[in-house]
Amino acid sequence: MPDYLFNHVLRSWIFATRIAAMHAIAYDAEVVAVSTILHDIGLTPLGDGPHRFEVNGAEIAADFVRRLGFDARRVQLVWDSVALHVTPSISLFKETEVALCTRGIGVDFGTPDYSSFDQAEIDAIVTAVPRLNMVRQFMSCTCQMARDRPETTYDNFMRDFGERHVPGYQAPSWVDRILNGPYAE
Repeated sequence: MPDYLFNHVLRSWIFATRIAAMHAIAYDAEVVAVSTILHDIGLTPLGDGPHRFEVNGAEIAADFVRRLGFDARRVQLVWDSVALHVTPSISLFKETEVALCTRGIGVDFGTPDYSSFDQAEIDAIVTAVPRLNMVRQFMSCTCQMARDRPETTYDNFMRDFGERHVPGYQAPSWVDRILNGPYAE
């Protein structure tokens, strides 16, 4: 994992645990730690696979914790946390651990939970775990995936990067699929 991405996942974990502490939320600390720290493993060479990076990463994370002896319920929480971390319209309504994972990750991108932190705390976390030009490097990573593996980017945020920054990128449209479907009506 490149340094900028490793630092991002560590900050995400720190932010998730701080959100839980601020709101006195009870949660499985081990599930949240593993989920947030592995949430972007699908963006690394280990995550090469046929699916979206989140699903490839979820499979890796679930296999890892299964081998460590997590029970089926905790394995599912890890899988859901990783697979749904870029789908807050769903993940924020799932189990506490899944929602905390998404919320912690979101703070590193400035989502609403960012404002619940004091600037001094954000500064201390970023000083301890620097951003290392994360926005530029993350954008480069996502655009590379949109260029090299566009079939895995249509149903997630990478589509936005592909459409805006990758010449010739064109995502399939559900409108076209429905209008050109096999049914004569």
